Amino acid sequence: QGRLVESGGGSVQAGGSLRLSCTASGYDDYWCMGWFRQAPGKEREGVGARGSNTGDFRVADSVKGRFTISADKDKKILYLQMDSLKAEDTAIYYCATRHCPPPLYWRPELAPGQYTNWGQGTQVTVSS
Repeated sequence: QGRLVESGGGSVQAGGSLRLSCTASGYDDYWCMGWFRQAPGKEREGVGARGSNTGDFRVADSVKGRFTISADKDKKILYLQMDSLKAEDTAIYYCATRHCPPPLYWRPELAPGQYTNWGQGTQVTVSS
């Protein structure tokens, strides 16, 4: 069983930026990764994800233009750059993985139910 460690969360004023990192260890090379968030009283939602092909990323429509997802595939790190943050972005942000073995193509998936392994989460608080 692999391990996921999120970092980079914190408190910021509206309009500010944060960069989250998720470091995966104990995984082979065939795992897709994603970022999710859950605000109090709300369901967990997908924010961004990486598919099985290099450079294959997707972000949710709700954050498009403000959030960017990237990865260091060799180091198994997934990043989430969050700019122009809003109070409604306040949530616990989680990293997750799902197995994406070849030779199939695995698209970037934003549905939380498709992921099997989860990190502990990191809190992001945006004050208005």
